[in-house]
Amino acid sequence: MTESKLLLFDVDGTLTEPRKKITSEMKDILYNLRKRYILAIVGGSDLDKIREQLGTTLFDDFDYIFTENGTTAYKNSTLINQTSITQHIGEIDSFIKYCQNYISNLNLPFKRETFIEIRNGMINISPVGRTCTSKERDEFELYDNKEKIRETMIQNLQNKFSDLNLDFLIGGQISFDVFPKGWDKTYCLRFLEQYSTIHFFGDKTSPGGNDHALYINPKVTGFHVDSYHDTMKLLTKY
Repeated sequence: MTESKLLLFDVDGTLTEPRKKITSEMKDILYNLRKRYILAIVGGSDLDKIREQLGTTLFDDFDYIFTENGTTAYKNSTLINQTSITQHIGEIDSFIKYCQNYISNLNLPFKRETFIEIRNGMINISPVGRTCTSKERDEFELYDNKEKIRETMIQNLQNKFSDLNLDFLIGGQISFDVFPKGWDKTYCLRFLEQYSTIHFFGDKTSPGGNDHALYINPKVTGFHVDSYHDTMKLLTKY
């Protein structure tokens, strides 16, 4: 195992198709890589959602697991950090109520349930609702690319709540994340200072995407992927 080199992966859209389970082919690639490198994942979702995608052997397959951008962090299956957004910014009721009202006034082709999730390290907001089917996720993503539903809502929230010093980043197909400035995916790097080389793989690497800050960080060599198929192709070089 090469102790000085760490391979760090986004989850959704990088190691798996959006909200799908990891394939056996990808698991085999990661298994062989772990014989030579330190492996880590960083996702915006909580542990349960990441486990749904990567499987019950999650803690056996990776050396580090960073959920909610690293505000919850595990090393060798041991919890090493947990930081709460509610403790950091205090009362958030007015923000939540404003978002609920904004979403209720949106005219979308369809809406489902679970529009707002208050996670440990962030707030996840889905204008269309997180209980969409896979087909509906694809349909909303196409609609959002044209109508800029998430982008417009983010601009509105940035203007309305500029005093809260929050960041807003689009991730996945149907939602965006809200968190205190500095709590993007670069948060996980504070737990990886001992590694001289970090290669990061992510799909949302453009400005405004939730992989962008980590992708361009000078401590990291970033690799953009369009899908988990691209990830597998890149990993054959290691």
